[in-house]
Amino acid sequence: MSDHSLRLDHIGLRVTNLQRSTLFYTAALEPLGMCLLGESSKHAAFGIGSMPYLSIRLAERVAGPTHVAFLAESHAQVDAFYLAGISAGGTDGGVPGLRPDYHEHYYGAFVLDPDGHNIELVKHTPV
Repeated sequence: MSDHSLRLDHIGLRVTNLQRSTLFYTAALEPLGMCLLGESSKHAAFGIGSMPYLSIRLAERVAGPTHVAFLAESHAQVDAFYLAGISAGGTDGGVPGLRPDYHEHYYGAFVLDPDGHNIELVKHTPV
């Protein structure tokens, strides 16, 4: 398998307040076309169609923050993700913009979720 054929099935994060985190991810992931697919008293899953790409699970504590980056379709989608995440209770981890220190066309935004997980949306090519 070449590096370019690696595919991601899903990501799982531990959260300390399931209700607060469900509200955050419902809003922050909506600009990506993702929605809440299902939930129980201990977890929630978000995805597109019937495919869950992110699950959150209730835990007493979070061992440390995790960095998760989703691929954007446009700069506008990055901007919308950032605004939605901040409006839903996230904190600024990096405003939308070019990051030429990563590479010439790297356009991303970073929002910290309620447990401090660094959630990023990135576009690697020009608009």
